[in-house]
Amino acid sequence: MDTRLEPIVKIIQEKFNATFEEFRDEVHLFLKPEQIVDALTLLRDEHHFELLSALTAVDYYPQTASRPRFHVVYQLTSLAQNLSLQIRVPVNGTSPTVPTVTGVYGVANWRERELLDMFGIEFEGHPDPRRILMPEGTEGHPLRRDFPLGYEEPQFTFNFDEIGLLKPRPKE
Repeated sequence: MDTRLEPIVKIIQEKFNATFEEFRDEVHLFLKPEQIVDALTLLRDEHHFELLSALTAVDYYPQTASRPRFHVVYQLTSLAQNLSLQIRVPVNGTSPTVPTVTGVYGVANWRERELLDMFGIEFEGHPDPRRILMPEGTEGHPLRRDFPLGYEEPQFTFNFDEIGLLKPRPKE
C-alpha cells in the first residue's frame, strides 16, 4: 500500500469500522450502505479525493450465504496527491438498495442510473431514477449473471443457406 494512503485508510477504518483488503497495490475498503455518503464526503472534503472516476457493480451470482450478491464499487481519485482508492459496498440480491451519492459527486447521477438499468440496484433519494440505456418496458437487467442470453448461429459459407432461411425478410 502506498504510504500516503495508510493514514487515510486508518481514519476510514476507525471512523466507519471499515474492513480493507489489498490486491496488487490497490486498496479496497468495504463499507455498509448507510455509511457511503458520509465516507465519500469525508474523503472528498478532508483528503482531496475530488474525482469519482468510476461507479460500477459486480454480480457474484450464484449468491452464497457468506457473500452478498452485489458489490457497488466506487473508484475515487485524488488528482492533487496522485492517489486512487476503491470503496466497495456489499448489498443483497433480493432488494439491492444504496443511498445516492449525487449530492457528493454530481457525476454519480448518470452512473447510478446506469447501475439501476443494467443491474437493478436502486439508489435511495436519486433525483431522476429512469432507465438510461435500455428501452422502457425492458424486462430484467442485462448485466446480471442470471439474465438469459440470446443465441444466433454465425453465418459462414458452409451454412449460408440454412441461416438465410431463418432471417426475417421484408414483405413485398
